[in-house]
Amino acid sequence: MASPVMEGLDTMANQTPTIDVQVHAYERNSPERPWAGFLDGPDEVTGDDMVAAMDAVGVDGALLVSPYSMYRYDPSYAIDAHAKHPGRFALIKPFDPGSEAVADEVAEWAALPGVVGARIMLTYGELDADDPGIDQILASGAQAGIPINVMCTGKLPILREMARRHPETRLVVDHLGLAQPRKPPAPPEPFADLADVVSLAEYDNVVIKISGACTLSHQPFPYPDIWEPLSKIFDAFGFDRCMWGTDWTRAVGVLTYEQGVEAFRVTDQLSDSERSALMGGTLTNIYGWSPEAGG
Repeated sequence: MASPVMEGLDTMANQTPTIDVQVHAYERNSPERPWAGFLDGPDEVTGDDMVAAMDAVGVDGALLVSPYSMYRYDPSYAIDAHAKHPGRFALIKPFDPGSEAVADEVAEWAALPGVVGARIMLTYGELDADDPGIDQILASGAQAGIPINVMCTGKLPILREMARRHPETRLVVDHLGLAQPRKPPAPPEPFADLADVVSLAEYDNVVIKISGACTLSHQPFPYPDIWEPLSKIFDAFGFDRCMWGTDWTRAVGVLTYEQGVEAFRVTDQLSDSERSALMGGTLTNIYGWSPEAGG
C-alpha cells in the first residue's frame, strides 16, 4: 500500500498543468503584417489553431514565442493571440541588441499583460557576450524579473560567458542548445555538442528547454534513442531546471504535435514526479506563470 506521502506526491503530479515551453503562432503573410522571412509550417497557424491543437492532446497552456524568422522584433501578432486566449498563452519576444533603447524596450515589454520573458537570437549575426546591447538586455531582464531565453545553437561558449558575467540573470537555453532539423533525417551525430551543453549546468542561473528533442531521433515514434543523451542533461541540470516543449510549428516537417507531446507521456524513462516537473511544474517556477483552468 502506498504511503500517504507518496499518494500526496502522485496527486500533486496529476494536478500539475501540462505546459509547452515554446510554440509559435502567426497569420498568413499580408501587406498589413508582412513576413520578414518564413517559419516551417502551414501558411497560417493562428492562436486559435494553436489552442485547438493543444486541446486535442490535453496541453493546458504554452509560452507563445513571437517568431523571429517571420516577424523579427515585432510581437504584435503574439500580443493579439494572447489577448484572445489570455488563460492559455504567456508571451516572449526577441530583442535587437543593436537598438539604442533596448534597456527601456525590455522594461516596457516586461510590464505588458502576459509577458514572462525576453529572447536573444545569438545564432543569427555576430554577437559576443560583452556586446553592450547584450549586457543591457540581460541587466534589464534581471531588473524586471523575467528570464532571458537564448537561441544559442553553435554559440554555446558565448552563452557560458553571458552566464558568468550576469549571475543575477536567469538564462534559458533554447532547444537543448543543439542544431535541430526542420526536415528528416536527423543529423548523423545530433548530440555531438552534448558535453558543452551539459557543462552549462555548473551555472546556477542557467536552465534549459528540452524542446524539439524528438526531431533529433533516428527512430520512429516514440523516439527511444533520445533518452540516453537526455538523461545526461537531466542528471546535470536536475528536473528543477529542465522544461519540455515541442517548438511547434518549426518541428512540423518532422513529426505531429501529438507525437511531440505523447513521446514524453508514454516513455518509461520518466517517473510520474519527473514527468510532472518536466512538462509543467518547473516552467511554472521559472517563469512564474500557469494557465488558467478553463482558459
